[in-house]
Amino acid sequence: MTSLIHIADRVLNRPLLITRDKAEVVLSVLAGRLGVNVPESSRFEGGSVVEDENGARRAVPYRVTGDGVGIITVTGSLVNRGAWVGASSGLTSYEGIGFQLKSAAADPAVRSVILDMHSPGGEAVGAFETAALVRDLAARKRTVAVVNGMAASAMYAIASGANEIVTTETGIAGSIGVVLLHADFSRQLDRDGITPTLIHAGAHKVDANPFEPLTDAVRADLQAEVDAFYGAFLGTVAKGRGSRLTAAAARKTEARTFIGKAAVDAGIADRVGSFESVLAELSRASTPNGGRSTPQKGSTSMSETTGAAAAIEVAGIPKANHDAAVAAAEIKGHACGVAAENKRLTTALGAEGVKGDGGRMAAALDLATKSPAMTGEDVAAFVVANVAAFKPRDERAAGLAQPGAGKSAAASQEAANRILANYRASTGAPARQG
Repeated sequence: MTSLIHIADRVLNRPLLITRDKAEVVLSVLAGRLGVNVPESSRFEGGSVVEDENGARRAVPYRVTGDGVGIITVTGSLVNRGAWVGASSGLTSYEGIGFQLKSAAADPAVRSVILDMHSPGGEAVGAFETAALVRDLAARKRTVAVVNGMAASAMYAIASGANEIVTTETGIAGSIGVVLLHADFSRQLDRDGITPTLIHAGAHKVDANPFEPLTDAVRADLQAEVDAFYGAFLGTVAKGRGSRLTAAAARKTEARTFIGKAAVDAGIADRVGSFESVLAELSRASTPNGGRSTPQKGSTSMSETTGAAAAIEVAGIPKANHDAAVAAAEIKGHACGVAAENKRLTTALGAEGVKGDGGRMAAALDLATKSPAMTGEDVAAFVVANVAAFKPRDERAAGLAQPGAGKSAAASQEAANRILANYRASTGAPARQG
């Protein structure tokens, strides 16, 4: 019964940043007079022990990988107070989350942070202050919120402060809205022959009590409170997301939730990914040179490095954020370059008149490789116009490898090489071999 009273105290007549489904579950529990027991664990779940540069070991309230990626996992319904509350209870406190965020921000062993999120939201009080702590952390260290299941309502408010929000394909995000529950037990009490009497001082002392229906005036006051929290929610999202999701755009979602790519399209998230892919990216970014060997020639001098660092500091950008952004840009740029080159080669080799002709395909591949400035269409057109098509000697076995086909292909390749040499000579391109 004590647990039931505590739950009722937290959810009734209080603005909640929680999904509608979760609110209905809570209400059904209260209506059924069921309680829950919250274990009083004194430790944070998922903590780690790390070593400093002197080899001293210390406990931290989050996981830390060998590459310096801090992992703060947030699951369950969110409540304001109770640093001892852990995920095994089904609840997580803003007080505990805040402690982890501040510790990670100050921890030299942590270079970047993943917020591993699966929560439908919870209490409004404390949510926006926690979101501000996430923004503070993101200003110092790259912070990525991963919708690893659900980041709805208050959980989304917290996620909005991260540098980036990544959602899984089936991740549920959004629910930018506020709900308030009021339970009126007056008719049930009448049936049970119970008449409660509230003796109070102050006209509004017993507003929204569960023993009588709401009056219009009290309902209006509660609506104003909900609207105030809604405005604060929209403002919090805008502070974290900026132009990616303005307050006006957040309001237009009308508290909808979005799944996977739909969240990206709505500006709720930045891209679709997974916890594992984000961890791999941040691990690479935390490794010097992204895990690549240090170049011996043309390396940057100490004075150049110092000057660059000074410029970064003058710009007000934390060096860790700068380095992480550069590394992420390099990874993305390389991936885009590979994709563009693959598309160019596919276009050249799959063009009409080239595809299926061994000689022309070899010539197209060679020309495309040695002339990166040419588009796939230009490569195909050049080859079709200048390299003779291969014709099988034995038409009866069309579609199968033919005797002498290899010789014909080789002859076509030799012709292609001669044409390529002439092409380079006419355009001034270097006549490289191989």
